[in-house]
Amino acid sequence: AAGFPKPAFPISVRTIPGSGEMLMVGQPRAYGPSAVYRVAVSSEGPTPAPVKLIDTPGEGTAYDIAFHPRWKENGFVYFGWNGKLPGKADKHSAISRYTMSTKPPFTIDPASETTIISWPSDGHNGAAVCFGKDGLMFVTSGDGTSDSDGNLMGQRTDTLLAKVLRLDVDHPAPGKAYSVPKDNPFAGDKNFVPETWAYGLRAPWRVSYDAADDQLWVCQNGQDLWEQAFLVKGGENFGWSVMEGSHPFYPDRKAGPTPFTKPTVEHPHSEARSLTGGLVYRGKALPELAGAYIYGDHSTGHIWAVRHTGGKIAWHKKIAITTLRITGFATDPDGELLVLHHAAEGEGGFFRLEPNTAKADASFPRRLSESGLFDSVKEHRMAPGVIPYSVNAPFWSDGLHKARFMAVPEGTVGWNPSKSWDFPEKTVLVKSFALETRAGDPASRKWIETRFMTRQGGEWYGYSYRWNDEGTDATLLPAAGADAEYRVEGGRSVSWHYPSRAECMVCHSRAANFVLGLCDGQLNRDQEYPGGAKDNQLRALEHIGLLSVNWAGHVAAPKDAAQRQQPNQRTAKPATMLPRAPEGLARFADPYDKAQPLEARARAWLHTNCATCHVEAGGGNAQMKLDFATPLEKMGIIDARPLHQAFGIPDARLMAPGDPARSVLIRRIGARGPGSGQMPPLSSAVPDRAAVELMEEWCRGLKPKP
Repeated sequence: AAGFPKPAFPISVRTIPGSGEMLMVGQPRAYGPSAVYRVAVSSEGPTPAPVKLIDTPGEGTAYDIAFHPRWKENGFVYFGWNGKLPGKADKHSAISRYTMSTKPPFTIDPASETTIISWPSDGHNGAAVCFGKDGLMFVTSGDGTSDSDGNLMGQRTDTLLAKVLRLDVDHPAPGKAYSVPKDNPFAGDKNFVPETWAYGLRAPWRVSYDAADDQLWVCQNGQDLWEQAFLVKGGENFGWSVMEGSHPFYPDRKAGPTPFTKPTVEHPHSEARSLTGGLVYRGKALPELAGAYIYGDHSTGHIWAVRHTGGKIAWHKKIAITTLRITGFATDPDGELLVLHHAAEGEGGFFRLEPNTAKADASFPRRLSESGLFDSVKEHRMAPGVIPYSVNAPFWSDGLHKARFMAVPEGTVGWNPSKSWDFPEKTVLVKSFALETRAGDPASRKWIETRFMTRQGGEWYGYSYRWNDEGTDATLLPAAGADAEYRVEGGRSVSWHYPSRAECMVCHSRAANFVLGLCDGQLNRDQEYPGGAKDNQLRALEHIGLLSVNWAGHVAAPKDAAQRQQPNQRTAKPATMLPRAPEGLARFADPYDKAQPLEARARAWLHTNCATCHVEAGGGNAQMKLDFATPLEKMGIIDARPLHQAFGIPDARLMAPGDPARSVLIRRIGARGPGSGQMPPLSSAVPDRAAVELMEEWCRGLKPKP
């Protein structure tokens, strides 16, 4: 947004009451400890850099900020965070109060920290905080674990976990930093902790209160299939983990004593993967959104608005498709909406929504035969100029055969040695999937799906086409995708999921540079081209002048570039020539070729199937980096304890050297189905058995950390 800095990895931001400045929780890196910063807004001249005020205590991560309703009088500001509390061995979530100066330069006294409330939690931490119009505080807590409510907290009523809590911080009880409001719905029930306002939550992410309509909203991250948003009135049981939203999850688990309440809004994982709660909009710039609750999805970047009368939904609509990793929503000093993008400095920061005045383009091809990319759809023969390509380490797609092509109508492709390449506007990347109706017989292949990744208006979008039974054409599927069953030899049924457009962007994310498989390591191999010619793909693309290479950016080290660049020296223009021959560039191993080095095969499989999420800012919430370029010792998997579900494995590790049975990473690769903890979490219903065997063999040869 204009007038705002672009800080690294913002999590939460709130306007300092009555000022033109804001407080922000941010992280220097995608994971790990956070700090609190003062952020100035500048409409003229350069934007000042954020000023660090305090670190989050206990080397923890803060999630939320709330100013006391009488902040101008008492200077109290509250932070919800998770980390180590003094004298506690395990991680806790907590709400801490600090005293802040109420006049510029708005400093915070670190010695003023007072813990209001805390609870043990190491995953699904909650710790969002806000105030209602009566001055009472609302706090969220999750189930405290990292997967399927392994500690069975969701339906327990005698614990602070898995709840919305309501506290009175202005009239503390003896020995506490708060008291329990007498009108809390379970205050007189000995079976409940009296702080309970609502229960049955898994992983709430954000709470907000709208005084105009007296509405309290909570968004929640789902487990396997459903994301939820709740309009919380008090006394509800939202069902976790007997239910996931309005759907059975573990129906045999013991339910709490009150009936379940369904979500106000629910999204299947074909639409959203990690909901981020927002706020009710009361600004002036977007009058069509007045009074609507605005929320989004961290994984897909999609944003919705819902207007609720208090009794029913009056209006609900997707209002924006972005590529942002949305961690929160806020209002600026003028009361206008901000969207927080969790990315590195200069890329992340605060964004605005603006009305889209462009008219919808209804000309997108509804059939493959209308795309202009095929010379013959029936023969799956591409039009002249559409370039075939292949990869060294293919993504696992339940064993289906794939054919890949690129159509670059104009311009050149920005070559990048360390990540996927940058393609120009109107590029279309094509991938078709064929099912063998007789196992092992290429002649029995039947095309069932073709996917397009297209760059339009500077952003990437995914589309799926479903082939007809005759194999003569394919039809564009709706945004929600589809599911189908196919019969193969022997009467066996094969399930196939056509991804929704939102699901496409879960993997084809900004952190992965959108295009997957189009990089040196994957394309550095021979390819047969129409007419029978065969050549290394990098050499061939270089030969036809398709690549744009910035030589100045590919010297040995940044310091060398600084030494070489002299005053008034001209900078070399981008060239079409690679800086080295293909033999000197990266090349991934084929994971399924046993003649190639074992570790290289395992690393290549992880890069392709896992690193789209498990990289810096990639969205994977396990703190590991699985891209091929990361050294083994820095991947964060060797002898590392799992932060999430351990599946009952004694002394589990992500990768236990010499012991595949204790290795959660291998367990996840081989798992499939709801509740199984499978990885990757989508686009596969059949485990890659060859990959499991590969990982087991690699694990047996690994050495423990010294």
